[in-house]
Amino acid sequence: MTLLDAREGEEYIIKDIVTNDEELEAFLFSLGCYSGEPITVVAHKKSGCVVSIKDGRYNIDTDLAQAISI
Repeated sequence: MTLLDAREGEEYIIKDIVTNDEELEAFLFSLGCYSGEPITVVAHKKSGCVVSIKDGRYNIDTDLAQAISI
């Protein structure tokens, strides 16, 4: 299941980041988005979704959302 399938307002645990792009993986890690970390989808939008990780909220696009397995 990816973030695109997640229900708004529910907390999930990140299982894996599925990408071959090392820059993308490093970027997500810098946001605090890595295996074992809790994540909440605040809202779904056409271009992706708004997520809450630790103390921050981020707008991520569809490609990023598909790379995050929960």
